[in-house]
Amino acid sequence: MTAPAQGDDAADLRARFDLTTSTVEVDGEPLLITHPRNVEALIDEEAFNRDERLPYWADIWPSSLALARLVGGLAGNGRALLELGCGVGLASAAALRAGFDVTASDYYDDALAFARLNGLANTGREPRTMMLDWRHLPGAIRAFQMVIAADVLYERPLGGLVATAIATTLAEGGRALVADPGRVGSHAFFDALRDVGLRHVGATTVMVHLNGHDHSITLHDVTR
Repeated sequence: MTAPAQGDDAADLRARFDLTTSTVEVDGEPLLITHPRNVEALIDEEAFNRDERLPYWADIWPSSLALARLVGGLAGNGRALLELGCGVGLASAAALRAGFDVTASDYYDDALAFARLNGLANTGREPRTMMLDWRHLPGAIRAFQMVIAADVLYERPLGGLVATAIATTLAEGGRALVADPGRVGSHAFFDALRDVGLRHVGATTVMVHLNGHDHSITLHDVTR
C-alpha cells in the first residue's frame, strides 16, 4: 500500500498529461474530477503487447458516476471501503465525502495518483492507495466492510477475477457494489460468485446522462 502523496501528485500529473476537469453532480453537490483530456493519446502499444493494457482508467465512465451517486448517498461512518479499479477516483472521492475510510486500488500508478488528487481536491483528504493486480492477489490483505467497483467486467476473463478479488477483500457481513452496463464479463462474474462464497442479493438499474448521452447502468449488490 502506498503512502499519500501530500499534494505532490498535482505538479507531476500536470507536467506529464494534458488535463481537463469535469464537473459531475453527486448527492446534490458537484464533484470536480481532473483527468487526462485525450484518452486515446495515452495508448501504449508496447504495454498492450506485453499484457493488453489499455488506458481505460483515464476516462470518466457512466458506471463510475452511477456508483459514485449510490455510494455518495450512504452514511460512511468511518467504515473501511475498497474501490477495485478506481480509475481517476470519482467513486472514491464520493466515498470520502460520504465519510468512508477509503482505499483506492488500481493496476496503474497514474490512476492512483489521480485518485489521490481528486480526493484531496474535493474533500481535503486523500484516499489510501494500493497497487492491485487481480491476477496476482497478495497473500495477505486486510478485509473491508465495503468493496465497490465500476465497469470492471469489460472482458470475459475478468468475471472470475473480480469475483475472487471481492471474496478476498470483503469482510464477513460486508457488502459489495458493482456497477455494470452489461459488459461481456458479467455472466462469468455471476457464475463465479457461489464458487468463491459470495451471493448476489439484488440489482437496481439507473439511467445516467453523461457526455450528451443516456446510459443504462445496473448496480449489483453482493454479500457473503
